[in-house]
Amino acid sequence: MDLFVSGDVFLDIVFTGLRRLPRPGEETWAPGMGSSPGGIANLAVAAARLGLDTGLGAAFSTDPYGEFCRGVLREQGVDLGPSRCFEDWHSPVTVSLAYQRDRSMITHGHPAPVGPDGLVGELPAARAASVSLTGERLPWVRRAARSGTLLFAGVGWDDSAVWPAAALDALEDCHAFLPNAVEAMHYTRTDSPRAALHRLADRVPVAVVTCGSEGALAIDAATGEIVSAPAVHVEALDPTGAGDVFTAGFIAATLWGRPLGERLAFANLVAALSVRHFGGSLSAPGWSEIAAWRGAPGYGFLDELIPAVVSAGEPPRSRRAAATITRLPEAA
Repeated sequence: MDLFVSGDVFLDIVFTGLRRLPRPGEETWAPGMGSSPGGIANLAVAAARLGLDTGLGAAFSTDPYGEFCRGVLREQGVDLGPSRCFEDWHSPVTVSLAYQRDRSMITHGHPAPVGPDGLVGELPAARAASVSLTGERLPWVRRAARSGTLLFAGVGWDDSAVWPAAALDALEDCHAFLPNAVEAMHYTRTDSPRAALHRLADRVPVAVVTCGSEGALAIDAATGEIVSAPAVHVEALDPTGAGDVFTAGFIAATLWGRPLGERLAFANLVAALSVRHFGGSLSAPGWSEIAAWRGAPGYGFLDELIPAVVSAGEPPRSRRAAATITRLPEAA
């Protein structure tokens, strides 16, 4: 595999076009709605659409939501060989309300019947892998690092507001860390994205901090190279999963051997293109959308990159999120 990812898959139901969020006792109608696999599926589908041979280790329920998510992922070219199905467990669901270029989410679910290491007992050989730092040292991460796999780490929001620095200890096994600015500043106890970036460079070879509308920053700790890339401004419909699509773009450009500045710019581009559509996974752009940016300032490298990548194989078609879950033949 080019990329192995492991984590939770949710059924995402996204409402868009809201004029405002409802107050207690109110009902608000949403002009738009889309359903798609979410969670780690966002990264897996985005990577597959970029042409990476992507494998996923996740738990799936055999309920209709789980069957829908598995069907979409297989259709999009994601290898589900490392994943497992369970009957006595239901799929977790997230409802996302997209409003004013951001979103609020409500999630319901129960712990999966098997922990993260139970999904990767037989670790697939992969050039790269993605891991979310939780404070728990996952044995499969150490095994992957020792086998030569490049590990790209993200981190989730800390509801406890403790932001323990020890959660970053697993970075010693990682090649790159890609938090957003708020996460980076909290975990490093700094007051600016750039200060956080430099602090993280002491812990991981490549540190990246995403700054929303301000773009992104990255530093190569080995060479001291620091680069920045401006955000790509588009008309946003739904920002759900944009961070995962950014990570997929950065991983792909790393595996293609592109310079640090190009990796950052490419990740910014694919993340921006994703917010123009519903949902995180099925909003990820395909190469026809990316190719439209040939010749744009800062994207001259696409003239060299696109022919080399696209000629390597036919990418999965860019199916978009439907309003409600359907059988795949019906959706097609």
